[in-house]
Amino acid sequence: MRTADESGDPAPRRRPGELASHVLNTLVEAGRPLSPGEVLELLDPSGALSYSAVVTTLTRLHEKKAVTRQRIGRAYHYTALTDPPALVAWRMSKLLESETDHTSILTRFVSGLDKQDEETLRRLLGES
Repeated sequence: MRTADESGDPAPRRRPGELASHVLNTLVEAGRPLSPGEVLELLDPSGALSYSAVVTTLTRLHEKKAVTRQRIGRAYHYTALTDPPALVAWRMSKLLESETDHTSILTRFVSGLDKQDEETLRRLLGES
């Protein structure tokens, strides 16, 4: 969660998907449905994160089918259907789907991997 440092300067912006990963991890670790307020309390007891940021993130995760929700009283309660690595893989697939030249994209992707990630990818492809 972004908070100001001791000098009062704001923390740097989150990486894309970082808050979604934190929210999803919170739901996975809870092991039960949580309201947005409960997610916020577990994620950021300091109060630096806004309630609306959590609600927006949960809504987007629901649209991506990464969480389910059920109305309990006046609020939705959310349950994780997946974990953060699956969400990143989903985002990667969506980006690839948005372009027609998959070969060029995949070639550039693989050429940009560090040696260890490339070896992992080759091993995984060899297993399938």
